[in-house]
Amino acid sequence: MAERRDCSGHRLKPAVSVAILGAGARGQTFAGLVAERADRAHVVAVAEPRPAARAAMAARYGLDGGSTFASWQDFVAQPRMCDAVVVTTMDRDHAGPAIACLERGYHLLLEKPMATTLEECRAIADAARRSQGIASVCHSLRYHRGFARVKELVEDGRIGKILSVDQLEQVGYWHYAHSYVRGNWGNEGRATFMLLAKSCHDIDYISFLVGRACSEVASFGALSHLRRENAPVGSTDRCTDGCAVESSCIFSAPRLYDGGPLESWLRDPEHGGAVPKGRAARVALLRQSPYGRCVWRADNDVVDHQVVLMNFEGGVTATFTMAGLTDKLARRVRVHGTEGELEFEESAQPDGDRIVLRRFGGAIEELGVPAESGTHGGADRRVVERWLEAINAGDPSLVLTSVAESLRTHTIVFAAEAARLRKSVEKLADWQLV
Repeated sequence: MAERRDCSGHRLKPAVSVAILGAGARGQTFAGLVAERADRAHVVAVAEPRPAARAAMAARYGLDGGSTFASWQDFVAQPRMCDAVVVTTMDRDHAGPAIACLERGYHLLLEKPMATTLEECRAIADAARRSQGIASVCHSLRYHRGFARVKELVEDGRIGKILSVDQLEQVGYWHYAHSYVRGNWGNEGRATFMLLAKSCHDIDYISFLVGRACSEVASFGALSHLRRENAPVGSTDRCTDGCAVESSCIFSAPRLYDGGPLESWLRDPEHGGAVPKGRAARVALLRQSPYGRCVWRADNDVVDHQVVLMNFEGGVTATFTMAGLTDKLARRVRVHGTEGELEFEESAQPDGDRIVLRRFGGAIEELGVPAESGTHGGADRRVVERWLEAINAGDPSLVLTSVAESLRTHTIVFAAEAARLRKSVEKLADWQLV
């Protein structure tokens, strides 16, 4: 990190120089959050295979040709050129750049999931153990203001000793259709299974909340609704191909992407390029992009609902439900203790959210959670800030989600999916040896 001084010559903490490996939607988000903290960090390089996306990020952050790379391999082939990297490549491409950068001494911020196989997750953790860098995984729920407050209340004993947890992720029918049917994460062969791609945040948070080791896990779930055999009579492969039911279909691509909740999400499949302007341009893209496909006739195979049952040391139990087809896009957690219970649900209301705490035999207490702007309810900003603080202080304990901790909770996710497929109860002790 380069030395900096103020106008009086006093030494300032050096700014962290950061490279962004992967300039898709998440890469753009984290680059912006790094740039927000100009007093602490700045973006100095980008690696991205798509020329337009690479050029757009280079222009935004004033990067010259010596700081832009067509692949992460090209970036790591250079002598070490900055302090830290953010890895936001596609999920299946996380392990390569993460391990290579750790081995070259870079600090690392890695988007979730760590990787798409347990073996790769372990390899990243091994590299992190050998490295002197600060390595963190973007499990944003731990940093979310409301969920963090729930953790504080439980640790303070406000509901006695924790007995059970019930967490729900409502994906939203339109979000599910965009990302997990038509989009990049709808097919396990292209991406990975739903619980890892979408809900490793949730399993990680539940484990964090309970604060004990998970001993056993079971799971049930399926792709039940958006299947070819359930396609309405008169439907076509694309919504724009003269579908007889398009005008009344809740999944109609023209309706969702032209004035609907997904209008700003309509880009190329890799989340690059500009949002098309004007109805004609949007319909033209829907005629040839994956986002115009009929949701019953796509190549999706990830589950649309799943429940995970966990048993933790000391007899604490937890359930997690992923519901893909919901009206809301929000999470909810309920925690039951020996002396009371509490509930928190994201609401996206302008005045913030509420935690409802009920002490047995006592009054009901409502605790306000102030609204916060930004992705994942402002949590992504906090992820970046804590990572930068840890780098400046040389203190890895300042991040809540180390690579080692993420490996522990990712292992629960992989065991849960195996339990779903095998119709078994998986013992986590066995998975530590796999």
